Amino acid sequence: MKNRIALVTGGMGGIGTAICQHLSQSGAVVIASYNRNGDHDAAKTWQNEQQQLGYLVAASYVDVTNFDSCEKMIKDIESEFGHIDILVNNAGITRDVQFHKMNLTQWKDVLQTNLDSIFNVTRHIINGMIERRYGRIVNISSINGQKGQFGQANYAASKAGVHGFTKSLAQEVARRGITVNTISPGYIETPMVMSVTKEIRDKIITQIPIGRLGKPEEVARAVGFLVAEENGFITGSNLTINGGQYLT
Repeated sequence: MKNRIALVTGGMGGIGTAICQHLSQSGAVVIASYNRNGDHDAAKTWQNEQQQLGYLVAASYVDVTNFDSCEKMIKDIESEFGHIDILVNNAGITRDVQFHKMNLTQWKDVLQTNLDSIFNVTRHIINGMIERRYGRIVNISSINGQKGQFGQANYAASKAGVHGFTKSLAQEVARRGITVNTISPGYIETPMVMSVTKEIRDKIITQIPIGRLGKPEEVARAVGFLVAEENGFITGSNLTINGGQYLT
């Protein structure tokens, strides 16, 4: 993985940060895309924090819901760093509400950020990977894309679509040295999960056979495994990391 160029969308969130750290530690040149509602100062603060921890991670602003914004980001990255070898589609949001109360904006925001973004980013990278006959793509889905979840019709639909995309693209590019895989995390110890009350967290944990939340680093190590050069025979798969909460 040394000197391979890796782009991680949503790279400054809980899981995204762990992925960036792991890939950087493995020798890749890592770029974290971010939006943060245009808060570039916050992004710079995150980047400085990573540097103080020993991780060199570049940052690139993008609106993943906008095709042209993604094109500009990819061109800027390739101009500064070179072609992208590894893509981790990790950007995602939630807008939880029961379906009978859900409005069109809540539906569209989630589908555009979680699913359309994968098209918007991957479409600008895939041709280069095909030409070079090498690439590693990992799409981050969710346990709730497999089993569904109360109040998450929008989120579950988007995350189920992620793996359908994975399986289809994997077949199209398999002979070009490109692998495409999905990771479906369960409940991971991220700031978003930790922000809910302890009572709710404890209830979630009772549903996890291993008896604890997952750690972002556990997801990051799985990404590192799937994007390794020597793992070119793994494609179209969905690696579940959920502590046994949902078995398929």
